[in-house]
Amino acid sequence: MQKKQIWGIIIAVLLFVLVGVSSVLTNSLGERIKEGSKEILLAGDLNFVPPKEDYIAVVKVEGTIQEQTQTSVFSEDAGYQHTSTLDYIDELIKDDFNQGILLYVDSPGGTVYESEELYDKLMSYKEKTKRPIWDYMAHYAASGGYMASVTADKIYANQNTTTGSIGVILAGYDMTGLYEKLGIKYYSVTSGPFKDGSKITDELMAIYQSQVDELYQSFVDKVALGRDMSVEEVKKVADGRVYTATQAKEKGLIDEIGSLDELKKAMSKHCKTDVYYELSNEISPFSKLFADAKKLIPKSESQVLLEESEKLESGVPMYYAQ
Repeated sequence: MQKKQIWGIIIAVLLFVLVGVSSVLTNSLGERIKEGSKEILLAGDLNFVPPKEDYIAVVKVEGTIQEQTQTSVFSEDAGYQHTSTLDYIDELIKDDFNQGILLYVDSPGGTVYESEELYDKLMSYKEKTKRPIWDYMAHYAASGGYMASVTADKIYANQNTTTGSIGVILAGYDMTGLYEKLGIKYYSVTSGPFKDGSKITDELMAIYQSQVDELYQSFVDKVALGRDMSVEEVKKVADGRVYTATQAKEKGLIDEIGSLDELKKAMSKHCKTDVYYELSNEISPFSKLFADAKKLIPKSESQVLLEESEKLESGVPMYYAQ
């Protein structure tokens, strides 16, 4: 066994022991917090502690919109946390001190399921509370990120924002040629001609295309509703391409080009409060230590290839900008 692999195993064992100890301490602290205060514990162990005065809530959508990832002491930067975000919005709906949502989007999109669920939750917030949502686009607000943005009453974009990419992608691998070269024979026993999705035929491709078309129409309808445009107008700009902030404004996809500070100034005036609140997601010293240590454990070539292939080519429909 190579020296590098031995050290990797030793580090993994030590981390396993430390994780166990840390979990016990974290659970104990969590119980004390719940018993001794009125803090509300959301999914992902995030505490909702809003101000006892009128405030605007900052809801961040950063990174790929996808199923909630498992948070642990290893997590240095968990990215977008879907279930936590939905729980957060639910609590805002119930809080009379909340006067609106500043939706901060820095995302290229993600899976159809989670993108649609986030959209529905934001729309539910507006319908139940009658409070405004204002949106700020950072680096990216494309595809599923743009879908979330169209729930907003007003959309601001940074001058260097990339947005648009209104559309759907379903991607995968056809490995038959590779199998033939390697002498690998694949077989499957199915109950119907379309059960095995690995054999791409014209008929199966037509089925996939019909599904993509249905999801695309749903996306177009949401944009038309949010931007007060006709379906025909949306389809003219919804061919999957991305737009600069200037182009997006010309086509009616955003309202203003400006900075986050400019949005806050205008929103504070509109909501009559300059108090902003967002969930704290501070990284403890232990989490930072474990995250750094995890990077020292070498990945095999198969692990690297698997992680890369799972990012997009999963066979799952995506509202995602490539």
